[in-house]
Amino acid sequence: MAETRQFVVPAESAGDRLDIFLVRQMPDWSRSQIQRLIRQGLVTVGSASAKKSGEVIEAGIPISVKAEHEESNATPEDLPLSVIYEDSDILVVNKAAGMVVHVGSGIKSGTLVNALLRHLAPIGGLSTMGGAERPGIVHRLDKMTSGLVVVAKNDAAHRRLSEQFKSREVHKTYLALVHGRVAADSGEISRPVGRDPRRRTRMKAGGIAPREALTKYRVLRRFEHFTLVEAKPQTGRTHQIRVHLASLGHPVVGDTTYGAPALLRFAESAEPTLPRTFLHAAKLAFAHPLTGAPLEFEAPLPSELAAFIAHVETRKG
Repeated sequence: MAETRQFVVPAESAGDRLDIFLVRQMPDWSRSQIQRLIRQGLVTVGSASAKKSGEVIEAGIPISVKAEHEESNATPEDLPLSVIYEDSDILVVNKAAGMVVHVGSGIKSGTLVNALLRHLAPIGGLSTMGGAERPGIVHRLDKMTSGLVVVAKNDAAHRRLSEQFKSREVHKTYLALVHGRVAADSGEISRPVGRDPRRRTRMKAGGIAPREALTKYRVLRRFEHFTLVEAKPQTGRTHQIRVHLASLGHPVVGDTTYGAPALLRFAESAEPTLPRTFLHAAKLAFAHPLTGAPLEFEAPLPSELAAFIAHVETRKG
């Protein structure tokens, strides 16, 4: 779908960057989307195609934008979908462990996006701000993490939700079972997170191009070999909770990527660990992107995680 939008630069915007000016004029588009249009030669400044996003604009200059939204790469699929809340602007779903959030390299089906497209097929689609691979997706959970995800049905809702995430107005609470007995009853982990230089699919405390990361936690229960903690990430770095807890020497159960053992050893036996990470997005709170009304949702611990808790309670030594 394409449309052409035209603007004339007012005096107060003289000297602004082109992409920043257009974001203000087109609030239903993200800055990254605007920059993509510029790279594709779809933005004209005066009589010539814009060369770069950062070029400075002058008062009185006409700007034309051929606003072409990418078509989704995903197709509707009839997959299990647990919808917690839905209105004309958003959905909140309880994602199962094992489901990837969106299509990407090597993944074309079986994702949350595929399920959402099928669910919404009779009434409409998802926001386009995430691009062709991520329609509607404002934030993500790792494949083997379960729990709450908010999805945008339109670009206005997407943009306002993104602003809330960026300004840390969205409050997320996770439940994690970790190896060992965490000593402190509560605490904060403030360690930058960057790309692991040896294994690029992993993140690392420190790492390449690290970014500020803060996780608050408190202990809910202690077992002989494990600790159940509540974790509240204050920032949204990739794998943040997993990396932070592992950096304390307490990796999440089942998270062999970040140092959790593949075998659980007890006095009477050794058995395989969980086939998923024991990490669940249990609570999500934010303001409705259109009405501003406060919203809060909760997803109970999945049955396989509750069963695992009951199982380890009986293990000794």
